[in-house]
Amino acid sequence: MKKRVIFYVDGFNFYYGLKSQVKINPEWRKGYWIDIVKLFEQFLSDNDTLVKVKYFTAAPLSIGKRSRQSALFKANDLLNGDKFEIIRGKYINKDMFCPNCKTHFSKPEEKRTDVNLAVHLIGDCALDNVDKIVLVTADSDLVPPLEFIKNNYPNILLKVYFPPSNYSSDLKNTSPRRKVILLKNNLRKFENAQMDHKISKKDNSDSATIPDKWII
Repeated sequence: MKKRVIFYVDGFNFYYGLKSQVKINPEWRKGYWIDIVKLFEQFLSDNDTLVKVKYFTAAPLSIGKRSRQSALFKANDLLNGDKFEIIRGKYINKDMFCPNCKTHFSKPEEKRTDVNLAVHLIGDCALDNVDKIVLVTADSDLVPPLEFIKNNYPNILLKVYFPPSNYSSDLKNTSPRRKVILLKNNLRKFENAQMDHKISKKDNSDSATIPDKWII
């Protein structure tokens, strides 16, 4: 029997890792407009079957960023249906103070993503929804739920994929045999997952178009 695989993607960590990689190598701009399910399907073995990709994120406060994110998610929904699920947190403006310039200012801060990730990771194990977990993040705050799963659900396989540009020694040490996947070494898979500039339903009743800023 094939192993049921769920990918859990820390969207904030994934996107900003990709953005940092673009600064190093502009070829990585191809990674913005991708079929997220197709990207991760390329990592499956013949003994795996993909249940879904769960993407954890929040809608940015910036109108431009929110519009680009919405276009990406809509295209992925149109292509992948139930195999692509978005679990949303939220951004809030956090009051900050600069002691040097004696100035108050606000900074957007993403909330709930880590908790949502932990709940889904452990919940899917408890509900027997998954045989293999692939966590896509370099956020060491996710070490506790992984350790809990290792100790309480030893039959479930765990893998950690680091987004481009990001790395965590703590997470690597949590991964079985300390083996992780570095997505920065897989530009070709991102290229293979690129979507057409316009994605439409079969009956053309709905569509999503690549944001102008992401066109190469």
